[in-house]
Amino acid sequence: MSDIPHSVDLSVKPEVTPFFDPNTNTFSYVVKDPDSSACAVIDAVMDIDYAAGRIAHQSADKVIDFIKQNGLELQWMIETHVHADHLSAAPYIQDKIGGKIGIGTNISVVQETFGKIFNEGTEFQRDGSQFDRLFDDGASYQIGGMTAFALHTPGHTPACMTHVIGDAAFVGDTLFMPDGGTARADFPGGDARTLYRSIKRVLLLPEATRLFMCHDYGPNGRDIRWESTVGEQRAHNIHVGGGTIEEEFVATRAARDRTLPMPRLIIPSLQVNMKGGRLPAPDASGKRFLKVPLDVL
Repeated sequence: MSDIPHSVDLSVKPEVTPFFDPNTNTFSYVVKDPDSSACAVIDAVMDIDYAAGRIAHQSADKVIDFIKQNGLELQWMIETHVHADHLSAAPYIQDKIGGKIGIGTNISVVQETFGKIFNEGTEFQRDGSQFDRLFDDGASYQIGGMTAFALHTPGHTPACMTHVIGDAAFVGDTLFMPDGGTARADFPGGDARTLYRSIKRVLLLPEATRLFMCHDYGPNGRDIRWESTVGEQRAHNIHVGGGTIEEEFVATRAARDRTLPMPRLIIPSLQVNMKGGRLPAPDASGKRFLKVPLDVL
């Protein structure tokens, strides 16, 4: 794995605006260059009423409206990983206001795994070509005058990336708030030992680095929160903080994962998100269909 590139200036402080979707407990972010109108969107959400089979775009439209009202230029839409709990709205936003869609290079590993689970045909490309940019570990990209870079942080999924933009890092599902712990590691391709090592890598960032979560569930009834710091996570994260060693973490994570149900939206989310957020093609009648694999997940 690559070290933090020397070209990244951790003194830069991007303007970060969160958007919370209570239906999936997901945070999306608009990340603005403080010295220009350039911005990126992290982990955009598309709405779905799964029981009714209806797609909507209220969450994405809020992000679009914010960008337009503030005169911003959308340059990137970043997916921290292939989400199993919400559908990506990246293509919808791209169609409306532009921007490139990026994800980690190991999307091809996820596509190969879930292409088999969902019995996708040969027309489903398993090379990440549905995305505009695939990020290798340590890859950099520009948001206006800011240099951002991607750290490969697998364990929850093989394609998980943490995106470091100035003094802010977007950790996807790798970490939750300190009282929420860490991501599960029992999905196909997940691994608790790998997750521990990825988290430790994130926690090597300067302790004042702001960490932005993809989810929060308000443990013990507290208010929803989305921002922590490396220092807070090092000291207080209930799964990895305070000197927790790898073997302890692996045992704790495995025991915890055995008690967790599958995410409510895992079946539609994986099918759509492994294709870059694009819905299935319509059949001859113009209708779209999602598959439900039985006794597989």
